[in-house]
Amino acid sequence: MTTLSHRILRALDQFNGAHPWDHNAHYHPWILRQLPRRFDSALDVGVGSGDLARLLAGRASTVHGIDSDPKIIAQAQELTPPATSVTFTTTDALTGIPADSYDVITCVAAIHHLPFTDALTVFRRHLAPGGTLVILGLSRPTTPGDYLLGAVASPLNAATGWLKNRGRTAPRPASMTALTRPADMSFPDIVREAHMVLPGARLRRRLFWRYTLVWHHR
Repeated sequence: MTTLSHRILRALDQFNGAHPWDHNAHYHPWILRQLPRRFDSALDVGVGSGDLARLLAGRASTVHGIDSDPKIIAQAQELTPPATSVTFTTTDALTGIPADSYDVITCVAAIHHLPFTDALTVFRRHLAPGGTLVILGLSRPTTPGDYLLGAVASPLNAATGWLKNRGRTAPRPASMTALTRPADMSFPDIVREAHMVLPGARLRRRLFWRYTLVWHHR
């Protein structure tokens, strides 16, 4: 990579750092559109600061959010009004989910922290018949399609950050303080393994370095 390319990327990183915005929250409205208008129970895995869990509470009788990071769980509890029908627990997603079934399970930008096939198997076991699983995930770019989407997303990412922050510098939102790690699975591998555990699952590449998975438990 040339010196000029390094300078451009560094300048872009600095710009994005000054105008941060939550790529995961961008997809929250899309996630809600995949779900029934009303349902009884929901589980949000990798709940982070609780933004999606609080949105789910507008449709569900009960919502349970879990995360392995006690600091982000404490933040989620602090940000959630006491009257909201959401509970939060610090636990491991593979072994610590309460022995219940849920009408809705969501997992946003968290499954790449877990053994993928094991996590899908656990989610399937806890999803009630007729329930819906929605995952927003990250994958490692490996194909021309991945790199093309990344190239398209880069200027859109900067423009979106500028518009959302009205051209002003801003601190990172609370939702962006959760622990992060890079994805290590390619999208083709994700599709292949997902279909082995969840036949009929719908997976799509998305802008802003994300993919979606939707599966209905028949």
